[in-house]
Amino acid sequence: MPLAFKSINHGTVAFGFFNIESDMLLLEHYFFFARDFCAWISELAEIQDASKHETRWPVFDIPLRENIGDLMGAIHGFHFSGFIGELYKRYPFPANQEHFKQNPEGYKTRQAVETLIKGYSVQKDIPVILNVKRGEAAVGEYRFNRKVFQDLLLYVWQGGYPRWKGDMRPEYVRKMKETLEANPHGLFEGISFP
Repeated sequence: MPLAFKSINHGTVAFGFFNIESDMLLLEHYFFFARDFCAWISELAEIQDASKHETRWPVFDIPLRENIGDLMGAIHGFHFSGFIGELYKRYPFPANQEHFKQNPEGYKTRQAVETLIKGYSVQKDIPVILNVKRGEAAVGEYRFNRKVFQDLLLYVWQGGYPRWKGDMRPEYVRKMKETLEANPHGLFEGISFP
């Protein structure tokens, strides 16, 4: 489930996994795969001596709320609208809530999920800016202070809510953690993995 995170410029925003059988993440209306996100974060962490760094991330953008869909309606099985509704038709919420855990093999559904989202989204490159001097990270239009930015990374590490099934993380998540621990500088300084 996506959780609420405080941005500097847009108040509280949603970030996180939204279907346990996919490793796709959302940041409000931006959608991208966790495998890509972890690789992008690792690349940023390996940049040394950069007080400010800008790059671009390719994402799926769904600017219209009705095209995103109704997450709670889809979870409860009564309203399957937009992209999220289509995804939940294919990968429904588990009948037994004890099975509500993020699948560490969710990356295997990528091709199917990508096919679905292309019908609702526009693919675009968004700017990502790390400003160490200001202690800020901007992902597209959303700006975060260092702590909240690190909280986004820790959310992915933990498998969000409801956490990784069997406490097993995908290799790409473990690699991100190792890279961040090996490069504890800039906006990654002081990050602590539980």
